[in-house]
Amino acid sequence: MMAIIFLLTTFTTAAQKQNDSFLLARTSARLAMLAYSLGEDRFGSAKLGYLDTSVLLKITDSSKQLYHVQLSKSHKAYINKSDIRIDTSTTDRPFYLTSSFSVKGDELYDYVNISLDEKLPYKSWMEVNPAKIFLEVYGVQSNTNWITQLRSVKEIKEVYFNQTEDDVVKVTIELKHKQHWGYSVYYNKNKLCVRIRRRPSTLKVNKLLIAVDAGHGGSNDGAVGVTGKGLEKTYTLRFANELEKYLKKKGAAVFMTRTSDTTIDNIDRVLMLQDAMPDVLISLHFNSSTNADVKGASTYYKHIGFRSLSTAILNRLLQLDVSEFGNIGSYNYTLNAPTDFPNTLVEAAFLSDAEDEKKIVNPRFQKAVAKKIYKGIKDWLKSVKE
Repeated sequence: MMAIIFLLTTFTTAAQKQNDSFLLARTSARLAMLAYSLGEDRFGSAKLGYLDTSVLLKITDSSKQLYHVQLSKSHKAYINKSDIRIDTSTTDRPFYLTSSFSVKGDELYDYVNISLDEKLPYKSWMEVNPAKIFLEVYGVQSNTNWITQLRSVKEIKEVYFNQTEDDVVKVTIELKHKQHWGYSVYYNKNKLCVRIRRRPSTLKVNKLLIAVDAGHGGSNDGAVGVTGKGLEKTYTLRFANELEKYLKKKGAAVFMTRTSDTTIDNIDRVLMLQDAMPDVLISLHFNSSTNADVKGASTYYKHIGFRSLSTAILNRLLQLDVSEFGNIGSYNYTLNAPTDFPNTLVEAAFLSDAEDEKKIVNPRFQKAVAKKIYKGIKDWLKSVKE
């Protein structure tokens, strides 16, 4: 309770009357990020996931830039103060209920709709072999007596739920194909919706929309080369341009998050990409280390359902004259966080290593990396045809 006095003296009298141990609030940002803990690295706290707007939360404490929120009796999280607003008009209920589920499809997506009394917090994650999506809804009790599933679904195999704790409902969505193609979680009034992307009808690069993200830009220089001349923002754009050129040559549609030396916040990039809804996202960066001997290529993913894309691209990059730095999972980077589309972060070499930097500034290497990323995407598509 280290900062509850601060909370009670800062907020309005109306808010204080709601409850002696918590204040009600609602998410106000389109990407309100929940964190697991107060721990931090250069990417901030480890991300539990994002919430839609107007989700009801119980604030129980405060620390620096974060609020401590109670999701359920045994689950807590942390959220940026700038991502919420205090709600003095809502009165907390003794319990909230789920009601009916509906499972259906339209021309583009499959949907799971869960009716609730209130916009409550949630967490989702993927599992593989077989492919499943899990959704935990917090602070709720089940009063669901039927799940209606229509034949219009094409990617969903089964949907069922369990009351795993007194106030936690866990929903399981089994998929028909082994590869995750992405999903989005949001509220439509008081219905919690999981919109699931279907496998493309043709698994060929020239039938996909591929997003290419050139990291950094504008006021964000990124890493500096060992010679002091090369800026990461400059070379991510050069590599992105080469990748765009090569993908278009092969018939793919390409969406670029930036095409010039422009400052774009990572959250804005995610929002931009969620509007564009590419089939695949490739984010390009270059690595750096205080140890000048560290070098090599690496790829990164957060969600296990997207690991296969990252490994396929790394395997192709290692055919170049580069060392292996590795394939890194559960990566706490903003552009790896979306579940909406398969994505990977690619770091082809280290700017802080003299040998790697020579490769990065070489136009032939820039072209070679573009070709290897393309071939990696092709390999991945071939491997996920089941």
